[in-house]
Amino acid sequence: MVKVDAAGESSLINVRDLDKTYRRGEEEIDVLQGLNLDVRQGEFVAFMGPSGSGKTTLLNLLGGLDVPTRGSITVSGDEITHMSAGKLTEWRARHVGFIFQTYNLIPVLNAFQNVELPLLLTKLSKAERRDHVEAALSVVGLADRMKHFPRQLSGGQEQRVAIARAIVADPTFLLCDEPTGDLDRKRADEIMTLMEELVAKYHKTILMVTHDPLVAARAHTILHLDKGVLVEARQASQDTLAGGVA
Repeated sequence: MVKVDAAGESSLINVRDLDKTYRRGEEEIDVLQGLNLDVRQGEFVAFMGPSGSGKTTLLNLLGGLDVPTRGSITVSGDEITHMSAGKLTEWRARHVGFIFQTYNLIPVLNAFQNVELPLLLTKLSKAERRDHVEAALSVVGLADRMKHFPRQLSGGQEQRVAIARAIVADPTFLLCDEPTGDLDRKRADEIMTLMEELVAKYHKTILMVTHDPLVAARAHTILHLDKGVLVEARQASQDTLAGGVA
């Protein structure tokens, strides 16, 4: 059992005996095997491992984008692995913010409109949506860029817009798949400082996949996946944490 500790907090995410198997013709491919994991509120967890080790599959399962072959995932007391597709869509909209390597911004929409998109499915009024979007863009340091279109922004700014979109509905946790993969070192460091601020100041829980050891070192805990099995857990050093939090 891998436990990610945060003193005084109860577990937010509980994963038990998780398997994921895909079929390729007559062949069965075991992507995840008997995975157990507890993550507590306010933790920042990095998953590392070689390509094909199951990192992205695990994120997709945690976010309700895929269903396991066996096992269970419980988030804030909700067991999501047996939810209907409709309920899972509603749950995902309330609880999960996604951040990807590619920013997935809509080119014809400005920053404000891109961030507002998840709120269009809610019952919030136009004024309430505006307040949420302006607050999210302020958190990521782009309050003065809300009318800019993606083509008018740098790569780092585009990722900040994507992060604002992920947090605008105040999700329970964030799932990040190589969030700095398209950025140079300086911009990657800026994004990681923002991630640390989301955890330290806004008490967000973040689970992140990365191949970059310098990016992983900014997390509280590094978990290694190898052939679908968690093989190692390492706490990031206090020096790293103290030096990285802005």
